[in-house]
Amino acid sequence: MLKNTTLFLLACSLLACQDKKEEKVSDPKAPRAYSTEGKKVMAWTTADSSELRLSPTDTLSFEEKGQPFENEIVVFIDPAKTFQTYMGVGAALTDAAAETFYKMPKDKQAELLKAYFDKENGIGYNIARTNINSCDFSSDMYTYVQDGDKELKTFTIEHDRKYKIPFIKEAMKAAGGSLYLYASPWSPPAWMKDNNDMLRGGKLKPEYYDSWALYYTKFIKEYEKEGLPVWGISIQNEPMATQRWESCIYTAEEERDFLKNHLGPTMHKEGLKDKKIIVWDHNRDLIYQRAQTYFDDPEAAKYAWGIGFHWYEDWSGGVPMYENLRRVQEAYPDKNIFFTEGCAESFNAARYNAWVLGEEYGRSMINDFNNGMVGFTDWNILLDETGGPNHVQNFCFAPVHGDTRTGQLIYTNAYYYIGHFSKFIQPGAKRIIASPSRSHLLSTAFLNPDGSVTAIVMNQGSVTAPVYLWIGGKAVKVTVKSHSINTYIIK
Repeated sequence: MLKNTTLFLLACSLLACQDKKEEKVSDPKAPRAYSTEGKKVMAWTTADSSELRLSPTDTLSFEEKGQPFENEIVVFIDPAKTFQTYMGVGAALTDAAAETFYKMPKDKQAELLKAYFDKENGIGYNIARTNINSCDFSSDMYTYVQDGDKELKTFTIEHDRKYKIPFIKEAMKAAGGSLYLYASPWSPPAWMKDNNDMLRGGKLKPEYYDSWALYYTKFIKEYEKEGLPVWGISIQNEPMATQRWESCIYTAEEERDFLKNHLGPTMHKEGLKDKKIIVWDHNRDLIYQRAQTYFDDPEAAKYAWGIGFHWYEDWSGGVPMYENLRRVQEAYPDKNIFFTEGCAESFNAARYNAWVLGEEYGRSMINDFNNGMVGFTDWNILLDETGGPNHVQNFCFAPVHGDTRTGQLIYTNAYYYIGHFSKFIQPGAKRIIASPSRSHLLSTAFLNPDGSVTAIVMNQGSVTAPVYLWIGGKAVKVTVKSHSINTYIIK
């Protein structure tokens, strides 16, 4: 009996040792706890009814903070849970923006470039979109070929050398020498379409599919000859909108088939397979059906880097369809979700100071990042005092307007709201959890490549309140002003 007892105790001892050994082995895939030890929190604020515009407002230290009380307002941040990779923020360098830029005094041109593209003294844009052929924000209608030239022998970008190409070069230089530059067509030449018109929708005729596919490659190669590397293209701006300006209609199946049978193979044949191709480039409303059509087809999906979207689907004044992005991200996690256009419409100079202009950007950017967006492209980077120039009277707001009569730059609060993201989130950052305990607060957060955390908190409410930023049992107490957006850097 004693012998059996001794053997039993020895076996138990060996098992216990084995358990201890196993406890010491860490899972390399397990999330690593984020330590706030020794870290400071630096705050920047833009707030209504104040002079705060991307202003540094505080530096704080973490203190112990266990279970928050029910009446305390908290934003819970969890850097151990990571999601999509952040690409950046930028805007469209259209004909209208370029023309306005060159009507401004030299010192204001330099100011604008620094304000947008300088990371230290501006808000650090790293993305730029431009138009292939004319768009509504051009002073005239134009293409790059002569009528009927199916082989594109007359292709030239001479039109763009006056304003647009020099402007993009200036922007690229101000950004430190590189931008994610991509280009989108609003319409093929009229003679390629079934309505014989660049305006008012219409469709690309099948006999011109190959010519139109080659057109993109000609554009890319000519721009790159000018010293402007092109990162990618989108297939068609707003392919379900018949506009009074340049437009062209594709069903999901038509766009899919054009991509897999014409554009994708042509890009590869022309040595441009490294260029990114963005599908859809329209609103959130139909985005899932479009994504399903492209990405469920392996031959089409292999050419598509991701899906682009705009914010104009909210016609009835309801809540924008942010969660439609999440449905795409859940179903196709290997595809990128990329914001390609948004602006405040119906320009009126009396509304330059309207606080809702910036809040629309903040609300959209936070919700869209939290639902899987990797990057954000504003619409026109600069417009004049009329909300143009625009050859079809579709005048809109930009974050910055240049008054060509007085030579002054007018910064709307949208510029500052966007800057709370673009200035402080580092390209390559991973989105992490940010969860507010009150519905009037919106928040998102990122773990940067250097190990710092960028957390953004927007207060849509009319009450200033104390808020705790809480990470793993420690917190800092910040004051979040009414109608404000705040960036907190933890490092």
